[in-house]
Amino acid sequence: MANRRQAIKKIRVDRRRTERNRAVQSQVKTFARKLNAFLAQKNYEEAAKTAPLLFSKLDKAVKKGALHPNNASRHKSRLQKKLNSLKQTPAPSTTQS
Repeated sequence: MANRRQAIKKIRVDRRRTERNRAVQSQVKTFARKLNAFLAQKNYEEAAKTAPLLFSKLDKAVKKGALHPNNASRHKSRLQKKLNSLKQTPAPSTTQS
């Protein structure tokens, strides 16, 4: 246990920040799982709706210091590439000739 007043305060502040960061990171992971599930199902419409929400969560996490800016940028870039490749693949046709 810390003995000095500043060390005790630092422990309190770190706990608060840890809880906040954990909550923010959990939200980011939840939206990332949703988006990846839509991409795996090749459901472009739902993925296109979810992507901006995830990107917003990533940007807010960076702003709050929960994620490193390069980490968020890397995730956004990779997910956008997957989304673009899904958009370009033609949908299977249901008509038979």
